[in-house]
Amino acid sequence: MSAMHASPRKPAEPWNDPAAVPYIRLREVSKAFGPVNAVDRISLDIHRGEFFSLLGPSGCGKTTLLRLLAGFETPTGGVIEIDGTDMSAVPAHRRPVNMMFQSYALFPHMSVAQNIAFGLKQDRLPKADIATRVDEMLGLVQLAKLGDRKPHQLSGGQRQRVALARALAKRPKLLLLDEPLAALDKRLREQTQFELMAVQERLGITFVIVTHDQEEAMTMSSRIAVMDAGHIRQVAPPAEVYEFPNSRYVATFIGDANIFEGRVERAASDSVTIHSAEAGRLFVDRSVASPVDATVWVAVRPEKIAIAAEPPADASVNCVEGTVFDIGYLGDMSIFHVALAGGRRVRVAQANRYRLVDRAITWSDRVWLTWPPGAGVVLLT
Repeated sequence: MSAMHASPRKPAEPWNDPAAVPYIRLREVSKAFGPVNAVDRISLDIHRGEFFSLLGPSGCGKTTLLRLLAGFETPTGGVIEIDGTDMSAVPAHRRPVNMMFQSYALFPHMSVAQNIAFGLKQDRLPKADIATRVDEMLGLVQLAKLGDRKPHQLSGGQRQRVALARALAKRPKLLLLDEPLAALDKRLREQTQFELMAVQERLGITFVIVTHDQEEAMTMSSRIAVMDAGHIRQVAPPAEVYEFPNSRYVATFIGDANIFEGRVERAASDSVTIHSAEAGRLFVDRSVASPVDATVWVAVRPEKIAIAAEPPADASVNCVEGTVFDIGYLGDMSIFHVALAGGRRVRVAQANRYRLVDRAITWSDRVWLTWPPGAGVVLLT
């Protein structure tokens, strides 16, 4: 299966433009099932042409929020607007929206072309227009030669593309995707992610995807909304969510993070010094809105920590000493688990730039871990 190619992504960031009008507006939207608030007073703006991800664990409310956008659920409170229109009284089949489900839900007795044409026939489009649209969709998802096949004659990735073509055939302004790649194996899922991105860029349709896969959200999204228990914890582009999480929850949900608790010793306009009982003195070269002596947490990603068998020249800040108790070899990198004197365990990721014959650092070695001032992020919650 050949890959689809797209032009380089444009750096447009309409969410940073005060004059930009969001395509989707959610204002204080809630959805309760009995005593449980699956979605709890969520406000969110999504802009036209975004590939937007709702990311979170099972039960966080992300699929409920997607179904509210689709019109399959009615909000308990709040307002949902799409393209400036209040959707409160608009039924699902009247919304400029289509939804692609995790199961694909293809009709087994229909051919690929018939599956794609199904919604168009329901809308009573002329036969010639339907044929043209089906051919267009088959070309778009690179299945032009497979239109006569039945779903059981296709691979998982091909079935996924048929479902995508069927969802796009009606030319929705908004496509909602509910865990669309969950059934694919890892290699095919990674390949299909880039194919989805290429299709979305080519068509310019707004995509909103639900996923629990952090790598998937990081790869495809213009922005990510990290959800937890019916609330949105952070909305930002992938790099910002990863490099500057706004809470311990986001820091540990997106990737791995070593989090050290401490108290603010000194807060300057461009830096902060923190004393941690488990990690000594920590220095971060960014200001923080926290008074002296307040409890804060410093998150440091494993790949930003250097590991060495000898102590550094300056061990006064951002330096901890410990013993290697476990090593994981992942091919492209090695993961070191280091136990500090107080029992705290720290995770370090080191790229394997050379073939490993004899490890410079191995089990039970005494090591020193260091990281630069810009590696840490101060978290207030």
